[in-house]
Amino acid sequence: MTLYRFVTPHRIGKWYRDLRTAQAQACAIGAGFQERKSGQFFAYRETRLEVSDQPR
Repeated sequence: MTLYRFVTPHRIGKWYRDLRTAQAQACAIGAGFQERKSGQFFAYRETRLEVSDQPR
């Protein structure tokens, strides 16, 4: 199973089973924002996406 999370220099997000959920929750840790009209996610500078195939 592939897991996703966003990491900023000061915070680490939880692991999520799908990218869309990870993006939606990224706002809570200040990792980016999701545009309302298009639904496109924009990560802030120094934010990185971590992907894991390890079961958690």
